[in-house]
Amino acid sequence: QLACCCGTAACSLCCKCCPKIKQSTSTRFMYALYFILVTIICCVMMSTTVANEMKTHIPFYKQLCKGIQAGEMCEKLVGYSAVYKVCFGMACFFFLFFLFTIKINNSKSCRAYIHNGFWLIKLIVLAAMCSGAFFIPDQDTFLNAWRYVGATGGFLFIAIQLILLVEFAHKWNKNWTAGANHKQVWNGLLALVTLMLYSIAVAALVLMALFYTRSEGCMYNKVLIGVNGGLCLFVSLVAISPCVQNRQPHSGLLQSGVISCYVMYLTFSALSSKPPETILDENNRNITICVPEFSQGLHRDENLVTGLGTTILFGCILYSCLTSTTRASSEALKGIYVTAETEVARCCFCCVPDGDADAEEHVEKRGGQTVVYDEKKGTVYSYAYFHFVFFLASLYVMMTVTHWFHYESAQIEKFFTGTWSIFWIKMVSCWVCVCLYLWTLIAPLCCPTREFSV
Repeated sequence: QLACCCGTAACSLCCKCCPKIKQSTSTRFMYALYFILVTIICCVMMSTTVANEMKTHIPFYKQLCKGIQAGEMCEKLVGYSAVYKVCFGMACFFFLFFLFTIKINNSKSCRAYIHNGFWLIKLIVLAAMCSGAFFIPDQDTFLNAWRYVGATGGFLFIAIQLILLVEFAHKWNKNWTAGANHKQVWNGLLALVTLMLYSIAVAALVLMALFYTRSEGCMYNKVLIGVNGGLCLFVSLVAISPCVQNRQPHSGLLQSGVISCYVMYLTFSALSSKPPETILDENNRNITICVPEFSQGLHRDENLVTGLGTTILFGCILYSCLTSTTRASSEALKGIYVTAETEVARCCFCCVPDGDADAEEHVEKRGGQTVVYDEKKGTVYSYAYFHFVFFLASLYVMMTVTHWFHYESAQIEKFFTGTWSIFWIKMVSCWVCVCLYLWTLIAPLCCPTREFSV
């Protein structure tokens, strides 16, 4: 019974019939569960629908709000200021663990035991930190200062994901190119996937030109679609240019195809997030232009669209947090990559084969789900980097839920309503991604005396 509070296993997680799970996986799962829980609370706080339903269906709602000192109608627990305070508590939680777990290389140390256990105590600490933020004095000054911290952390989280996307593209090409040296089938797979990626990118470009532009107006859309399409063509030509090929034989169209698809996705997402443009028709009625006609019908059921879209978005955030905190990803941010001689080509190149894991089959079988202690020889991932990424993700969630710089009118029901801040953040992210990839191509040319490995 004490495992949940003080043990190193995550409460054995589930029932005995579930498949065995590694300790490193179970620990990250528990932290992710805490992250999801606070994120859901933030979404509820930004929902006017939930607030109105609570006022209607909860008896003694007014007295309850007064009892917990949340205002006459719990107005202190809703809106962007409440989300800022809750996310402040979650960010502080992960930042303190980041400081606490710096330079942990052995899972048998005292700090490692605290990182891998004490789940009930951690939950209480997290709840206390999120609640305590509501008692910070001088709320206006705090919110103004914390807004800039949140924006900085949110941009840094985006930058890390873009860096890892470029690293992913290079890793994919290098892994399959290593296989092509032994079997020609890998050359065929490289050509097929590259063709598919460019087909998707070109199709997306054509569809956006058809549905997001018209003969008159839509100048923003025309310029941005043209610029981003031109950037994709430019980086593709640079990737296969002789000067780049001489310095980087592994450079090819597969990486630029991945970047082109992502650029097209960000362009589409940005155009969808742009505030609608309206003009007067011949009958002096306002009509929306520069958006697909069918999209107006899709957004009629706003609650369904918002609920589904929010779930997908935060699922992607969670996936980014977990995949970017592996040992290989954290080393990639420092410029440390697997050498070509040790590459083993495989279709699912991101997954480590079972033989590569340094797990010792010490298995816990005292009821519940079987837990494999796979960190006896050393930590599988960087504990400090893991918490730092979740710290940045907390700030990114805070800014995303509150519509970044349009926080005063933010509501979760209008999550996908276009705002200029979200539009420009996505467009700038698109250009930063292209610049990062372009730098990996031209860096060996600019600094010929320095050794680069991508």
